[in-house]
Amino acid sequence: MSISSALSNALSGLTVSSRAADIVSSNIANAMTDGYGVRSLNISARAFGDMGAGAFVTGVTRSEDAVLIGQRRLTEAELAFRNAQGGYLTRLEALIGTPDMAGSLAARSAGFEAALASAAANPQAQVRLAGAVDAATALAGTLNTISDGIQAERLRAEGGIATAVARINGALDQLATLNTRIRQDTSGGRDVSALLDAQAQIVNDIAPLIPLHSRRDQMGALQLFSADGQPLLDGRPAVLSFTPVTVMEADMTRDSGALSGLALNGRALAMSGAQPALGGGHLSALFALRDDWGVGAQASVDAVARDLAGRFDAAGLDPTLAPGQPGLFTDAGAVADSANEVGLASRLRVNAAVRPEEGGALWRLRDGLGASTEGPVGHASFLQAQRDALGARDLTVSGGFSATARSFAGLVADHLSGVGMARQSAETMQSHTAARFGALRQEELAQGVDTDAEMQRLLQIEQMFAANARVVSAAQEMIDQLIRMGR
Repeated sequence: MSISSALSNALSGLTVSSRAADIVSSNIANAMTDGYGVRSLNISARAFGDMGAGAFVTGVTRSEDAVLIGQRRLTEAELAFRNAQGGYLTRLEALIGTPDMAGSLAARSAGFEAALASAAANPQAQVRLAGAVDAATALAGTLNTISDGIQAERLRAEGGIATAVARINGALDQLATLNTRIRQDTSGGRDVSALLDAQAQIVNDIAPLIPLHSRRDQMGALQLFSADGQPLLDGRPAVLSFTPVTVMEADMTRDSGALSGLALNGRALAMSGAQPALGGGHLSALFALRDDWGVGAQASVDAVARDLAGRFDAAGLDPTLAPGQPGLFTDAGAVADSANEVGLASRLRVNAAVRPEEGGALWRLRDGLGASTEGPVGHASFLQAQRDALGARDLTVSGGFSATARSFAGLVADHLSGVGMARQSAETMQSHTAARFGALRQEELAQGVDTDAEMQRLLQIEQMFAANARVVSAAQEMIDQLIRMGR
């Protein structure tokens, strides 16, 4: 081998060593970077005729387990759905409150019943009549608060949908831009690993929102589809459309036209039913909260409010009232009508006839809401009849409750029990999904950068660099010696 050949081989080795060191340092520096694909250097031997001429870099390979990453993304979307569901049910249960919580619906119901019993035991005591009216007002106020809280949850979901849609649209535009650069760099023979990392990070960012499937074409450009087959990035990025509202009322639904649905490239998507479009991720959970879970919760609390008002509107309970006049609990001053039950819990009010601050009188709670003059102060029959009405077993015919005869306290308990059972079931599913996601995530991380192996590789590169540098040094010494001999 000639000196020039040896020098050429050594110089190519130095070049490869330098490039390999760059790759290793990049791997180590990005060991904790989400979406980073481990790099490895592709090296080939160079030859001129039958003679070896060193080595050269043919490219960089970016490693990733597409199947594992796809499974992790799908599970992450499912976990986001379960988290949203579990979080909503936890907040709803807290809004209703457990019996041991002051201000809960059960506590207010028990407090009102006890206040009526106290007033019936001493009907001439104004303070006890006032206590019963205050307890009734607090009970109605708690139902108002629960209803308002449910609508606040729906409105929060509405804002979350708008945010998610904007985030997805922005991500799809970025992915399409990166696709263009990937095609250009691939055609030019340049390394596109950094662009692929950037795409992976963007896809990971929106993976919790929508269950995704991805693949790449021959030029390395990304194609993205939802789990139910909706094209999100196939050449051009798809555009999701959604028009949010700024207020939420109980009667506002998508079916009534008061709320916007979701459209993909101008085509309306069915976001409810047995197989909702884009189902299974956080975006789907937000639509379910707004259009299904929240609507169902409102129907349940409205049924409780209707049951309460109906007990005091029962025929014969208050002979001082004319037919069609409301009893103790009213729908914003009117009789609670089953045909107008939606949102009743938010409109429930105590009859102004017993509220002194609204021109009423406390004694009407004892003598009858339609009484024009105060009766004997010792009569407690009407107070006792109202207390008995609370304890009577009536059929529940709305709100998703079983058609079973219950007292009002029993209905309140069943209402809370239904929410609690749903919350426990959601938490179980949430725990199972979190465990699956954790296992997949750990497996994915295990296939990432192995810093120990990279450090060992760096030592090998250092040795390779030193060996090639020694060859260059030896060649330089031989050339210098030849020059000196020729003088």
